Amino acid sequence: MTRRRTLLAAACAAAAVRVRAADAVHILVAYPPGGISDRVARLLALQLGPLLGVEAVVVENRPGAGGSVALQALSRVPADGRTLAFSAISPLALSPHFGSLAPRVAPVSGVMHTPLLLVGTPALAADNFAQMVRVARAQAGGLRWATSGIATIGHLALEQVRLALGLDMVHVPYAGGGPQLQDALAGRFELLSTNLAPLQIEYVRSGRLTALAVGASSRVPQLPSVPTFTEVGCPGANLSSLFGLFAPEGTPAGEVARINAACAAVLAQPEFRHELLASGNLPATGSPADFTHAIAQQSAANARLVAAMRKR
Repeated sequence: MTRRRTLLAAACAAAAVRVRAADAVHILVAYPPGGISDRVARLLALQLGPLLGVEAVVVENRPGAGGSVALQALSRVPADGRTLAFSAISPLALSPHFGSLAPRVAPVSGVMHTPLLLVGTPALAADNFAQMVRVARAQAGGLRWATSGIATIGHLALEQVRLALGLDMVHVPYAGGGPQLQDALAGRFELLSTNLAPLQIEYVRSGRLTALAVGASSRVPQLPSVPTFTEVGCPGANLSSLFGLFAPEGTPAGEVARINAACAAVLAQPEFRHELLASGNLPATGSPADFTHAIAQQSAANARLVAAMRKR
């Protein structure tokens, strides 16, 4: 009897695990742990579970190729709304203009706009953008500029600065923000384009990194002395990233609308909005159609930038 009860208890426990696994939504985060994108995705996941009526929202990091690894993985799962991805729109709006295949995904909701920040590392002997340009002109072979990968906003900014000013630059692509930030602090390259985030701001204020320019319509309140790329003569590099939530292509419109409504509810929460604003990000709200339109607009703008870049 005791053995039967033990086996029954084990079977019930296994069944409970299966139920919990089935009653979960998975979010593939397109970046490694440690960056602002990963942090925002996890904050979003914490709030989405009850709104979606599931026991858990499980976050899984799938970094690589500027977000394309996660979105391509998403395109291969069932279109039932049980697996989503959090990524910048670069794999849809920028990577295809460099020859990559656009992932087959459905835009669900924008989440945040993130300004691009260019910083100098301890390996760079310059205190501002103008001094960086002088150092770059004098250094044979060019300065090393790290980004989150080929065909990302940071990479596009690099190319725009290089072309606008006639500089030699060596591209150092990474899989995401966390690892490249640690290498930046160690001075393994001279320049880093990264997302504006609390940790980066802290390193700038402490003097461990030097802020050179920011991609925004105006100077950001967190770093008021740092000029925009437009101010330093590189308007083509004055870029920011749009991040959002995606579902597999073919997900029923009703399910996409339900997830969008849950995401909008999280974005409306004062605590979540405060977290975004405090880190230098702006909430991105709207319908799936709004998000799709924003991606199309950015893709068209990127197509013009890439075409102009290739002509020079």
